Amino acid sequence: MKIRLFVLSALFLTGCASQAPHTVVKQQYTPLTQAAPTQIQGEWSLFTATAATHYGIDERLLSAIISVESGGNPDAISRSHAVGLMQIKASTAGRAVYHSQGRRGQPTTADLRDPARNIDIGAAYIKILQDSALAGIENPLTLRYATIVSYANGAGALLRTFSRDRSEAIAKINALTPEQFYHYVQTRHPAAQAPRYLWKVTTAYRTI
Repeated sequence: MKIRLFVLSALFLTGCASQAPHTVVKQQYTPLTQAAPTQIQGEWSLFTATAATHYGIDERLLSAIISVESGGNPDAISRSHAVGLMQIKASTAGRAVYHSQGRRGQPTTADLRDPARNIDIGAAYIKILQDSALAGIENPLTLRYATIVSYANGAGALLRTFSRDRSEAIAKINALTPEQFYHYVQTRHPAAQAPRYLWKVTTAYRTI
């Protein structure tokens, strides 16, 4: 494992990670087939720990999302053009992160194939979700559930299931226990894949 991390670090520092590797197309929302969450946490901990510390977010959540989104494959590209370990879409999450950092444009595919850059952008996007649309959710577990659903299907879609007014939606969420919120998503979210995604990431999180 130490050898793997050393090699990855060397590739990142020399810029070799930006070279175009073999593209692997995966189906979204399929069961994990490539690596267990604990293995992924170990393989990518150098980058997840750095990003989690920098943005002040949960490192285990990063590893769990990587497990479900790509199975730990940094070359993964979905049919909807989500790229890399955290399956970042350049035109949405990537652009939002660049905007928050005062940068123009969006990350390139080469950027998103780089493990360190991909994880950094994914972590930055999670921070944006928690500090903006999901700001005000009081219970840490409820916030984690809301972050997971929002990462895959957008915070707006989640909040609108409670109210079109953000403040009212947050108040209704805070009136629920984490278990009630989880059940609400499982039964009320308009996106069919949202309940399954929440379950999969939560399951991965618990095994790390």
